[in-house]
Amino acid sequence: MEAGRWTIEGNWLERNEMPIPVKGRSIIAWSQDNWFTMVTKLVFPDQDRPEISYQYRGRLDGEERQYTYVLQQSLLGKVEGEGWIGPESIIQRYWVLGDRQRRSGFETFHRVNDNIYYLSSGILAGHYLTSTMEATLERQS
Repeated sequence: MEAGRWTIEGNWLERNEMPIPVKGRSIIAWSQDNWFTMVTKLVFPDQDRPEISYQYRGRLDGEERQYTYVLQQSLLGKVEGEGWIGPESIIQRYWVLGDRQRRSGFETFHRVNDNIYYLSSGILAGHYLTSTMEATLERQS
């Protein structure tokens, strides 16, 4: 994904609940030596839910299509993950460090064009989905 400011709009889903509208913003930055950071904040308009924040940091090696990253997330705490870059999407898998509930998750960013991505993500506890999100990310000019 390109550097810049991105808006997020979609739905958060939890087991046996109706979809909850979610909005957010992301800032993506790249350094000259291929390190990336992504800071994201999600809010739930008209809902009594705390916001969720994400702080990613990772590095791409040259022409590699796989990478690792670390993430600090307000719901899960310290997280490690790996990502794969495909022709049309970025797929990330992560796991919570030192977690008794064995929580993990995934994120798939499907590229529509350079300025729009569709996001599907999920958080699992053990083998069960606890929440998912579907959203559109749009880069601001």
